[in-house]
Amino acid sequence: MSTRASRESQTREKTERKKAWAPASRIPTPDGEDGYSYRWVRTSILGQADNTNVSAKFREGWEPVRAEDHPELMVQSDIDSRFEGNVEVGGLLLCKNSKENVEARQEYYAEMNQRQIESVDNNFMRENDPRMPLLRPEKRTKVSFGSGNS
Repeated sequence: MSTRASRESQTREKTERKKAWAPASRIPTPDGEDGYSYRWVRTSILGQADNTNVSAKFREGWEPVRAEDHPELMVQSDIDSRFEGNVEVGGLLLCKNSKENVEARQEYYAEMNQRQIESVDNNFMRENDPRMPLLRPEKRTKVSFGSGNS
């Protein structure tokens, strides 16, 4: 006679591990909205207002997110916030921008990065001399088949 438990008495629920506790995120993530990207913009650093950063982001097309538009965040805004009615946490202001604008910005900086890499490579290779190359040519191996004579 077998002393094994029946298959019906074993369930997945009984073998699941307890979920581990994790602290809440310091800055919440908003529910996405079609056509928009979100970003936290620095409004202050070490207690001092960072107007330059905020105005630069506003000129790039980022606009503050209203707290009433995202009740899921359940955030108490910073005390003495200059952005009353918006979502601000620890000197960071939640802003949104159209995805097209964000993608155009990424393409601009990717192109600028590529041009800088090409410029550095061209400057570096200008100094190259075939008698003493700056870069070693790739090592290549040659595979040949024998004539079969041993």
